[in-house]
Amino acid sequence: MSTETRPYPVVQDLIDSFAGWLKHRRELKEMREMDRFNFDRIASDLRVSPSELEQLVRHGPHAADELPKMLEQLGIDQERLGRTQPLLLRDLERVCALCPDKVKCHRDLAEHSAAEHYQEYCLNAPTLETLDHTAATTH
Repeated sequence: MSTETRPYPVVQDLIDSFAGWLKHRRELKEMREMDRFNFDRIASDLRVSPSELEQLVRHGPHAADELPKMLEQLGIDQERLGRTQPLLLRDLERVCALCPDKVKCHRDLAEHSAAEHYQEYCLNAPTLETLDHTAATTH
């Protein structure tokens, strides 16, 4: 729904944010209530450690929202990468979600200078640098 069709866009944005926060709190509560065996099994199924899974849940569903923007600024086609190397893309998302340098990343993405500076802070930099750009670049 665009801002023109929403009668109170600021209020709606606040309501949406609050609803997202509540949903995330419920997910954290469910995670805390889950028995260790099932939690560890889910982590194993996802091929992450239990501590990584716990961190991923804590960071929430938008923790890797920077990755598509980073790939775009690097000239890498995310859709194509997902088709040709889905496990690699999933690993890039996992690393991005757990990144401690979101502030630098956000700044560079907003300034469209990420391609010049990401190697300084991005934990995915080694993978992105060795990525076969011919298989994943936009054409």
